[in-house]
Amino acid sequence: MRCRPCQPLPEEVARAADLLGRRWMLAILWASADEGAVRFNEFKQALEGIPPRTLAARLAELEAAGVLERTVVSTARPPRVEYRLTVAGQRLGALVDAMRAYAAHT
Repeated sequence: MRCRPCQPLPEEVARAADLLGRRWMLAILWASADEGAVRFNEFKQALEGIPPRTLAARLAELEAAGVLERTVVSTARPPRVEYRLTVAGQRLGALVDAMRAYAAHT
């Protein structure tokens, strides 16, 4: 009996797995899933235990990947920064929901 040949992992799947496999990434996506903008301190409250430096780095990575949009609200005093899921980020919400459903049934 022969084993079936396996296809190589597609590049786009490898890139997504690399991004989402980093610690705190899925938690940040989960915290971003609600409608509206999320501020840095709101992420810190939702994700207890995440170091501020790590949070800042992960937010920058998600922004660079096109998952989060960073907006500086300069009309506020002091100016504040808000993060929103992009359309691509919203599509990843389905992945987070699927993972939650899987975990609920195991």
